[in-house]
Amino acid sequence: MIPKIGKRMLPEMIKMSNSETAYDFFVSGRWRNRDNVLDLTRKIREKGYTAYCFLEADHSKARVKNDPEEDMRAFEQRDWRSDPYVQEVFHNDMLAEKNSGNFVMLLPAGKSCHVEAGAAFGMGKKCILIGQQKEAESLYLIFTENYPTVDEFLQSL
Repeated sequence: MIPKIGKRMLPEMIKMSNSETAYDFFVSGRWRNRDNVLDLTRKIREKGYTAYCFLEADHSKARVKNDPEEDMRAFEQRDWRSDPYVQEVFHNDMLAEKNSGNFVMLLPAGKSCHVEAGAAFGMGKKCILIGQQKEAESLYLIFTENYPTVDEFLQSL
């Protein structure tokens, strides 16, 4: 049973999480950029670290082989306030983010990634940005590390 998401859900999620991290990195990226997100996740693991990737979560396994554009069009038609699947995604991803030591956002990134970045910053996670941000964006100062490429990030590990 998926718990109802509402004003009281976040404190319940905090209680469910333990003080130790389950993952070294929470990898966030755009669904439409899935091949690059999965490649980054694989390379982090090859370096000996643990990583959570939303694309590998149980809730995504049935969708990940679909055409990303068509799949996102269908997902975006759901009612984000009441759809049980959207609630499952939220619950699982937020719990994994809470249980990760670091947050990594791979550009290009969508709206959800940016919300996750703000949540990670609020949780006190180290926020890492990979990719070129061309325009000035003051809130990108939450990222304490920025790497122009995946390779440069991996070399830093």
